[in-house]
Amino acid sequence: MAKFPVINMEKLNGEERAATMELIKDACENWGFFEVLSHGIPYDFMDKIESLTKEHYKKCMEQRFKELVASKALEGLQAEVTDMDWESTFYLRHLPESNMAEIPDLTDEYRKVMKEFALKLEKLAEELLDLFCENLGLEKGYLKKAFYGAKGPTFGTKVSNYPPCPTPDKIKGLRAHTDAGGIILLFQDPQVGGLQLLKDGEWMNVPPLRHSIVINLGDQLEVITNGQYKSVEHRVIAQTDGARMSIASFYNPGSDAIIYPAPALLEKEEEKKGLYPKFVFEDYMKLYALLKFQAKEPRFEAMKAIATA
Repeated sequence: MAKFPVINMEKLNGEERAATMELIKDACENWGFFEVLSHGIPYDFMDKIESLTKEHYKKCMEQRFKELVASKALEGLQAEVTDMDWESTFYLRHLPESNMAEIPDLTDEYRKVMKEFALKLEKLAEELLDLFCENLGLEKGYLKKAFYGAKGPTFGTKVSNYPPCPTPDKIKGLRAHTDAGGIILLFQDPQVGGLQLLKDGEWMNVPPLRHSIVINLGDQLEVITNGQYKSVEHRVIAQTDGARMSIASFYNPGSDAIIYPAPALLEKEEEKKGLYPKFVFEDYMKLYALLKFQAKEPRFEAMKAIATA
């Protein structure tokens, strides 16, 4: 089986730049996922975030999750559950406005490091978007600009914990889906696995790798690149042992950004015109909220139908 792509970003600065750019291109076109190392975020800083996130879950979220499991009778499942996930989450919004101050139970230290982490991830997301532009033959800054609404991009973080599950065959940690947005940057548990992507019709593990950031592409990049890059279905398998931490940050278009295939890419591929719709990102998100755990293609078709109505 093909080996999951791991990119050392340090190699972009030397003689191996061309080969590294080729690896990124292959990952975007054939995987929709890759892991990056030497990404500029200090490893000791990542250790601190991991420790504070796990501490916060134990102190503020674990008991709530146990109560939820009890109230929904999820403990000794006999039949498969398809309408919920075995996960405990909270959301942080960074752009256009932060909601960090409104989130209860966060210590001042945790708020401070998550704010700093968001700034570092925003910078990394924009750096990666420019590398994508280079590979696609688009002018530098094109993708960042395409994501800009009146107030810039939307950027937020979903902090999840997947506690040990007694019946992983009956309930998913997170059901299969593609991500609606732009570029997703995931800091995942370095020990406990569970994330899988669909590759050539088979589910494949995304290996836990200490201090890496997992990158995956959302539906909007598939549209803007006119299908050269693909958003890929992925899921989280619940584990019987060990709690899995997941900090996924979503660098998405602004709610009023108008999304459509890059004209420069359409010129190169006349026969592929009309594959993807033109729409306002917020409208796509409304549809996605209803159809998240279904295939992306009908979503694209529905947006096309709205555009031509």
